[in-house]
Amino acid sequence: MNPFKTLFVEAKSSSSLTVTPRSLDHQAADVIRQQILSGSFPPGHRLIETQLAEALDLSRGTVRSALQQLTYENLVVQLPYKGWLVPPLRSQDAWELYTLRSGLEGLAARLAALAITPEKAILLNRSFQQLVDAAQRGDRNAVNEFDFAIHKTIIQLTEHRRLQEQYKIIEQQIRLYITACNTLLKFDLSEIADQHQSMVKAIYCGDAALAQQIAQDHSTADGETLVKYLQELEAKNSK
Repeated sequence: MNPFKTLFVEAKSSSSLTVTPRSLDHQAADVIRQQILSGSFPPGHRLIETQLAEALDLSRGTVRSALQQLTYENLVVQLPYKGWLVPPLRSQDAWELYTLRSGLEGLAARLAALAITPEKAILLNRSFQQLVDAAQRGDRNAVNEFDFAIHKTIIQLTEHRRLQEQYKIIEQQIRLYITACNTLLKFDLSEIADQHQSMVKAIYCGDAALAQQIAQDHSTADGETLVKYLQELEAKNSK
């Protein structure tokens, strides 16, 4: 069995354990999303319906429905007469994401610090320790996943429903952005873990103003560096 189809079989097996069954197109979307976020389908990669349908042993209609779901997450775009594409990350995209992320995650860090409890502190520390452990193992893919996961944990700790809903709209793009940022800028894995330590400590101590500032500075510093990198790359490619 090919590894792509194996992922689909695993998705079907895990979904059978849930209370709410997921349709085939949702399961296919899960698998394709995983391939995009892991870098197996990198930016600029064309997604051919017939190839995906054959790999997943599904109809083209089911695959098309899955791809349409991913367009709402901006992980896939449909080009007229050309099919589907994983969109490249451009400097404008990076700027929009890091400025929006800075606002949302800065607010989340502030609210999480204000609402911290011993139980929430345990969840936050557990999430941070997963990032540290992945960095110590030298597992870059896991670091990317746990980098995103710690920010998602902070969002959840706020218990701010509307903030959570707004973050959910862009969370898959942020996952892709974090992976691109950590990979393209070649951050040291231990450095990535260290960058989060001061923010976690501020939230843990209930210092709302400091937590917000650190979260915003973290997003802005990395974002500005990534934007500059992409702008230089775009200028080079345009010559």
